[in-house]
Amino acid sequence: MTPEPTDGHLGSGAAKTGAPPVRPAGSTVVRPHPRVSLLVHRRSACVFGALVLLLAAVMLASACLGQTYVPPAEVWRILRGDTGPHDLVVGELRVPRIALGALVGTALGLSGALVQTVTRNPLASPDVIGVGHGAAAATVLALATGTVASPGALPAVSVAGGLAAAALVYLLAWRRGMQPNRLVLTGVGIGVALSAVVQLYLTDSELEAAEQVKLWLTGSLNGRGREQAGPLAAVLLLALPALVWAGRAARPLGLDADTATALGVRVGRVRLGLTVLGVVLAATATGAAGPIGFVALTAPQLARRLTRTPHLPLVAAALTGAVVLVGADLAARTLLPPLEIPVGALTALVGGPYLLWLLGRDRRDP
Repeated sequence: MTPEPTDGHLGSGAAKTGAPPVRPAGSTVVRPHPRVSLLVHRRSACVFGALVLLLAAVMLASACLGQTYVPPAEVWRILRGDTGPHDLVVGELRVPRIALGALVGTALGLSGALVQTVTRNPLASPDVIGVGHGAAAATVLALATGTVASPGALPAVSVAGGLAAAALVYLLAWRRGMQPNRLVLTGVGIGVALSAVVQLYLTDSELEAAEQVKLWLTGSLNGRGREQAGPLAAVLLLALPALVWAGRAARPLGLDADTATALGVRVGRVRLGLTVLGVVLAATATGAAGPIGFVALTAPQLARRLTRTPHLPLVAAALTGAVVLVGADLAARTLLPPLEIPVGALTALVGGPYLLWLLGRDRRDP
């Protein structure tokens, strides 16, 4: 949704002749107030409503299904605060986990859309600029050196590592300005180096410590809930004003840098702002659930194909990420009972073939 152009934004010819502003195809003007006009993309609005309903359905199914089936009426009764025989299963185990999954998926979807907008590369993701690898390396080093004595401090360490790695990639990629291709290549190189650090630790560490790191590296929502969801929800809430700005600032970046600059856009500052915002969201999500692959990569592209907009839609990408992650976690819990598959392993297993399909479809498109 964007504000409708006013006469001050029209060309001189349109302003003098009184011609109406040009309205993009498929859009509708909504006036909630006489002085406020919004330009709404009709298909995007329909996709938004459908994704909200789909997310609610997937969350309800996740609350009901598992080794113990709980009827939807009982779930609703527990959510209202009434007591029942399934208070522990639904209220303490499933609901906090579902909420965390939705928040992590939202953060990853937003982060992926921001990074892909900056790099103008549909195959880019926060991992490309070192967030996941930095979080993993920081966690490994903290465990190896004994810096972290409590497992509860690991999320903070992983967030710091992700932010530090992304900052290092950005500094190394800077050369009289930030070029997206250089950022991607630098991120790949730093990621390889940090992955080597993790592998060295796994090779020389004790079995118990190595198993703990391996479980974290796959990404999982098992055993996580309110303690991890609270900080992530706070970050998303505090980031709302920045996300509103990002939704408007990202659109000119779809043009080439010279054209965007001619329109008055400070391309370097906008890229830096979008990158910082995307890195913060991705690092916080990684700290909450571990590195979960392919959600940040696929959610923005799925959202773009659903809305058919020329730019990556942030709201649709956030909802798509939430649906994908909550649905993947439901499948991870119920596919092979009583065995529980880490959700990161499942998203990687499904995301790889999807990526190949996406590449093949783009090659066939005219």
